[in-house]
Amino acid sequence: MPDETVSNTLATHTPKGESPMTLLRIILVVLAVALATPATAQDQGTMNMEILRQKLKADKKLLVAANMGLTEAEAQAFWPIYDAYQKDLEQINERLRKTIGAYADAYNKGPVPNDTAKTLLDEALAVEEAEVTLKRSYVPKLDTALPAAKVARYLQIETKIRALMRYELADKIPLVK
Repeated sequence: MPDETVSNTLATHTPKGESPMTLLRIILVVLAVALATPATAQDQGTMNMEILRQKLKADKKLLVAANMGLTEAEAQAFWPIYDAYQKDLEQINERLRKTIGAYADAYNKGPVPNDTAKTLLDEALAVEEAEVTLKRSYVPKLDTALPAAKVARYLQIETKIRALMRYELADKIPLVK
């Protein structure tokens, strides 16, 4: 992802002195914390979380747009597929959030029993597999809207964003004890 393109496009949406990549990292940290937080928030917290999710969606879409170089015809075909993919990805994110919440509950009770660890591991792997399956299922749809190089670029952007999110999660989640 060329930082120059991102910088030029996002300059008007970035606080003075902050690079777009720094802003993306901050957003991803907040998302990682949100995913790692159990779903026991009160109404105000839920409302704030929804506002944050909407902001993340808009920022991510802006980042994708800045790096795709779509023609008008490509954009018309691509954005509905993008939106559908993001909606399907939300279901995977919810599974991940629930898995992290279950791990937090188990971790906070003391050493994680082997059967619980096995269950959590199986679910974590299932979430990863679901993400790969989802990505594979969208390639034919993307192929109808974009040239192969742009399909690859889009999937690279998605992969980089997900990698940053996973890095932030990994940094915040302690090892099984």
